[in-house]
Amino acid sequence: MLKAILGEQLGKPTKTIAGWLVSLFFKTRNVVLEENAVRLCNIQPDDTVLEVGFGPGVGLSEAAKYLTGPKGKLYGIDYSEYMYKMASRNLHSLLEAGRLCLFHGSVERIPLSDSTVDKVYHCNCYYFWPDLRTGSREIHRVMKPGAVMVSTLYLESIMSCASKGILNNKKWEPEPYMAALRDTGFIDVRMETRQHKGKEFQAIFATAIK
Repeated sequence: MLKAILGEQLGKPTKTIAGWLVSLFFKTRNVVLEENAVRLCNIQPDDTVLEVGFGPGVGLSEAAKYLTGPKGKLYGIDYSEYMYKMASRNLHSLLEAGRLCLFHGSVERIPLSDSTVDKVYHCNCYYFWPDLRTGSREIHRVMKPGAVMVSTLYLESIMSCASKGILNNKKWEPEPYMAALRDTGFIDVRMETRQHKGKEFQAIFATAIK
């Protein structure tokens, strides 16, 4: 039962002790993933950028540093109400300045117009989506032709969680996710192993074509 609760909280944290502990995990363990997802996107000053599953807002804070142009726009969507409220508090200054817009919702229904986003990134996220193809298709819809998406993860840690029953489905495996991307209009889909600050992680790249 404890494993099931932990798996649920990792995917959709709630305002509980378990959810609070998960938020601390996101703030510490995921920093390298968030920083590198942003860096690997090669964000330009006037880009429109979207983070899927922003958690407490670590990655959004990092991405905002790159969006220095007058046309730069930053969006985030997360289906955890707890994370939405936490990130809203943590990123209050960016929201007040109009530099950031947060959505409480699902990757399957992103409230953005077609072909508006230049860069998308997410970390330790896709295996919690209700359906890989539906989520991938919706992200593709909002991306401009040639737009780039980067997904980062600790594959070794995810494999460990799966072996212990914390993740109880096969969606954690990179191959089904990458297949869903190819099936929904992405090209140059590949996974690379990188290192940063002494930590090894994986990055999955995809480019939208239309």
